[in-house]
Amino acid sequence: MDREQPGGGLDELQVDPYPLYERARQAEGLLFVPELDSWLVTRDADVREVLRRAEEFSSANALRPDVLPSPAALAVLGGGFGGRPVVVTSDGTRHQRLRAPIVRGLSPARVAAVLPYAAERAAALVDSFAGDGHVELMSAYAQRLPGDVIGRVVGRVAADVPAVVQGGHRAEQLLFRPLKEAEQIAAAEDVVVMQHILDRYARERHARPREDLCTDVVASVAEPGEAELTTEQRHEAVSHLQNLLLAGHLTTTALIGTTVLHLLRHPRQWELVRAEPSGAQAERMGVPPARRAWGSIPAAVEEAARYDTALQGFCRVTTRPVALGGTELPAGASLFVAFGGAGRDGERHPRPDVFDITRAPGRHLAFGHGPHACPGALLAREQLRLTLEELTRRLPGLRLAEEHPVTMRPTLNHRSPQALHLTW
Repeated sequence: MDREQPGGGLDELQVDPYPLYERARQAEGLLFVPELDSWLVTRDADVREVLRRAEEFSSANALRPDVLPSPAALAVLGGGFGGRPVVVTSDGTRHQRLRAPIVRGLSPARVAAVLPYAAERAAALVDSFAGDGHVELMSAYAQRLPGDVIGRVVGRVAADVPAVVQGGHRAEQLLFRPLKEAEQIAAAEDVVVMQHILDRYARERHARPREDLCTDVVASVAEPGEAELTTEQRHEAVSHLQNLLLAGHLTTTALIGTTVLHLLRHPRQWELVRAEPSGAQAERMGVPPARRAWGSIPAAVEEAARYDTALQGFCRVTTRPVALGGTELPAGASLFVAFGGAGRDGERHPRPDVFDITRAPGRHLAFGHGPHACPGALLAREQLRLTLEELTRRLPGLRLAEEHPVTMRPTLNHRSPQALHLTW
């Protein structure tokens, strides 16, 4: 086993983790990475094994932060709600209880019901910039559509969406980016605003249930027949809703950015996608459903997810001594389970470092695997499909703005361009 780490700090590793993933796959046993304070798991087979064996690889530290907020920021956060285990940090029966309403709320039927709204919002966002000849896609589109859509599924009113989306982005910054104390305090204030909005929703849904995911989540933490939620139930409901909303829009935002980026960096593949008829067009043309389900646009979504995974991985901790990938690990060992590393494993994906939407479909791990597999994968894929249909139809000449070089955000949580300037 290898405990050495090549030079470069955490930011350098996070901006481009793929060279380290390759080194880890070539190592004898697992590679220990001091910057992550974890053993790095990057081989597809090893990642799948960890995700299957939840009883030996606990999710308790799945969201371990990179940064500890200052005492002043923590004092601000003390005025909010949350701080309880959520679905991605839970194991066993608690995990099953927390996951159940999300699975129901993001079922194929629920996703199908929200797609007309998602298509309407995608078209309206493109309308807002289509005549300008230039757009910064992350702020004008990618950071907006997923928040609107998951907000609709959860049951938020439109007026609350901006504050909740802003609070989600600020929560990520607070825990995963080094900020000066004044900026930490400002971020914490935005998070608390979001939490109070979610607390209001939880109390309203408990008093007057509706047919939405927020009601399902609140019902999963409350006792039947209770007149009001207890303080502890409010904390749990807000924690659960906050995690759901962050996962529901931050990951999809990142995936929109990386998908468009890599397609435009490969113009011939953008042309393949551009030539693909939309779902409605294909139906009118008599294209069989099986062919429509795996055309160039769905293939582009899957290849982008494999090639440059938005959620690069999660942490796990061993619950007992265990062997993995040729390394003996003690109880309490921390691992970073790299979905992004598995996506570039040549044992699973031939020519793994080549972005190629024409490759034969293969099972990747961008949306996880096993009991913690992402229940929102279908909704994310559908938003990517709508996005590519809309952009290729409305802006077929889309290309990267050469005067704005693309840099990636220094994070392993929601990997995406810092900004994505496009022209046509």
